[in-house]
Amino acid sequence: MDKVVRIVYMGTPDFAVPALNALCRSGMAPVLVVTRPDRPRGRGHRLAHTPVKEKALELGLPVLQPDSLRDGGEWARALQRVRPDLIVVCAYGKILPKETLGVPRLGCVNIHASLLPKYRGAAPVHRAVEAGEIESGVTLIYMSEGMDEGDIIASRSISIKGMTSGEATGSLAQLGAELLSDELSTIIGGTARRVPQDDAEATYAPPVLREEGSIDFSGAPDGIVRKILAMTPSPGAYAFLGVEKIKVIGACASLDTFGNKAPRPGEVVSVSGGVIRIASGKGGSVEITRLQSPGGKPMSSAEWLRGHALEPGALFE
Repeated sequence: MDKVVRIVYMGTPDFAVPALNALCRSGMAPVLVVTRPDRPRGRGHRLAHTPVKEKALELGLPVLQPDSLRDGGEWARALQRVRPDLIVVCAYGKILPKETLGVPRLGCVNIHASLLPKYRGAAPVHRAVEAGEIESGVTLIYMSEGMDEGDIIASRSISIKGMTSGEATGSLAQLGAELLSDELSTIIGGTARRVPQDDAEATYAPPVLREEGSIDFSGAPDGIVRKILAMTPSPGAYAFLGVEKIKVIGACASLDTFGNKAPRPGEVVSVSGGVIRIASGKGGSVEITRLQSPGGKPMSSAEWLRGHALEPGALFE
């Protein structure tokens, strides 16, 4: 890698920060970092930088935040100006147009947070956790016009058993950065593997909607817990206790039966040992171990119970 290679890096969320760091540590700092436009956030709705922009500014790298990647705009002018040899994409948030894919002589590569061809699409980590996958990983691919359909360069896997989506995302972000570092020389040297994906094995991971965080206690305990893990920390799993919207952050499944009792799904069946036990609709229960009240901070169920009077028979719905 003695020859100077002009790299454009495209990414937006926290997941994309470790790979940007990895490029800089390898001596291949991007000539341009492209990220999504600043958006209003928080209660004050103030404009906030994306995590990738924050890191790029910290590293002293030039940043571009185009509203569109279509021809004729600032993105097209930037490509003409920087003449990239390689574009590296990691959770940028928009599909690259065909015109962009053909610009860099070394192609466009993408770090995707799944073991492709499984979980193509916008929310691979959420959907893998929700499905109860024991293993997930990252895949480095050459980008094509189809969504996450390009040839595979390499992949790497880890166990995500018992992880929330947030925990899995953090681990996979580091794994993706390591994979990019390990494969960068082969990509630049033109010797990287190109293994076509088997479309027959593909699954799709659609975007997560905010309302998917609503917990349905009519299902089986393990499915309810998977949903809670998948929606944590974002968009957040929640249920209403009266008029209060309670966010559920930690839970585990229990197959204990209730004898001759037939509690309603969502009914509190016991409050003991700092654990809130809630009946499911398919037998067994869900033990809530961590939660958060509106305007409050996340806390253990034991801490929460010290400030809230909760009795068996109360209903989470």
